[in-house]
Amino acid sequence: MIRRRDFLEAGGLAALGGLAGGTTWAAAASDSTQRSLLVHSLRPENLATPIEWFDRLVTPTDVFFIRSHFGAPAIVRDARLRIEGLVERPLDLTMGDLGALPQVTVTAVLQCSGNGRALHDPRVPGIQWIHGAMGQASWTGIRLGDLLERAGVVSDAAHVGFEGKDVPPKPAVPPFHRSIPLDRAVDPTTLVALRMNGEPLTHAHGAPFRLVVPGWGGNHWMKWLGTVRLQREATRGFFMETGYRLPRSPVEPGAAVRPADTVPLTTVPVKSLIARPTDGSRLPRGRQEVVGIAFSGEAPIAKVEVSIDAGATWREAALEGESGVGRWQVFRLRFDAGPGAVRALARAVDRSGNAQPERASWNPSGYFWNAWHSVQWEVV
Repeated sequence: MIRRRDFLEAGGLAALGGLAGGTTWAAAASDSTQRSLLVHSLRPENLATPIEWFDRLVTPTDVFFIRSHFGAPAIVRDARLRIEGLVERPLDLTMGDLGALPQVTVTAVLQCSGNGRALHDPRVPGIQWIHGAMGQASWTGIRLGDLLERAGVVSDAAHVGFEGKDVPPKPAVPPFHRSIPLDRAVDPTTLVALRMNGEPLTHAHGAPFRLVVPGWGGNHWMKWLGTVRLQREATRGFFMETGYRLPRSPVEPGAAVRPADTVPLTTVPVKSLIARPTDGSRLPRGRQEVVGIAFSGEAPIAKVEVSIDAGATWREAALEGESGVGRWQVFRLRFDAGPGAVRALARAVDRSGNAQPERASWNPSGYFWNAWHSVQWEVV
């Protein structure tokens, strides 16, 4: 029997297109190279980036994954960003107002916290992302801290709440409202982004205003941002008190966990992923290259090790790109291979000593899968 993981990696879900929980393919754009996104759902849009695109420092916008809780809001010509709550001067800012302020660009990984959920065993509910719910882009906008300084934060404010313009499909469905601690909000890398990869934000990626929180899970990166509210306590509601939380301590796979025994997830753990060769491919004998990406929300990457003999021995890969917290680097390892099967593994360590585990820590929502990545191909 084919293993469940092998089935997923080989696109088995794509072959089930149309079945509940299945995955199908949809064209995103076309040029000399096929550009596609994996479709997990269309209403709302949840589209994944094919793993082959994770061989570069910046993911092109048209193949950058899309995550939506509800349907995208209507496009509004005169959209405004409201800053209110525990501030001395509430602000009501237009695109022109924000565009006239000093702009900052950061390059950072955006990863859905459920990326890799399909690889947890036993299976957990939710969108069955494999590897494609992530990407790295350059984000340009205004430091949130600068906006809060303009508004004048009242001394007893400790949290910053965010509300997007997307609305639940039914009154009984809780709104997607979030908050982060004030110290994270004023971090110089936290932005209200207006541009992505040098171009205006697309509507699918949160235009006109999107929160950028490098190093933290994508649930904090509020799309279609409409309201920023200074408050004494964290936001209440399902997506803060029940959703996007991890067990306070490790649990056995399949165990039930009470909300009271969980904590909010914040920083993404150290992770590496092989983009090429792809699993199940066939390559000619001779010079081979294992290419992928590595990142951590805790510290810059220190090293990536690659095994080409199923873990018997390991070699340090070369790293490309600027290092940083929540910023991925490309790794490469070249070697010569004769005919036969090759199984490669990748594992990363960040500068704080956090090591990518051989097996991911199971949790009831399937968050933050980061096990060693394994790829097997045939040399002919």
